[in-house]
Amino acid sequence: MKNHQNDPFQEGKLEKLAQITRLIPVVGWVPALWTVYHHQGSRQVLSVSRFSLRLTVIWAIAYGLLWLSSLQTSETFMLRLLYLNGLLTSGYILVCLGFMFRVWQRKN
Repeated sequence: MKNHQNDPFQEGKLEKLAQITRLIPVVGWVPALWTVYHHQGSRQVLSVSRFSLRLTVIWAIAYGLLWLSSLQTSETFMLRLLYLNGLLTSGYILVCLGFMFRVWQRKN
């Protein structure tokens, strides 16, 4: 008889892994989009996928707007916009890592 507590491929662990991969900054939107488009995975994985997509789209739009705005301003203002862009990206990465940590800590 197999011991399920020592099974590395236990269903709960795979679901956590699926959720964490969808929260990876910048590239997690690819598996998240696949999950949402094909309606695959549990309700929690779909929810995390939708959240990851929303967060990535908001970050990408804000990043693009700040970058485009910095191209059409003076050098002093350009530096401030690019600095703000760096802060925005750092915040996005920290939010993703925070949610990855929360998913990892959650018990079955």
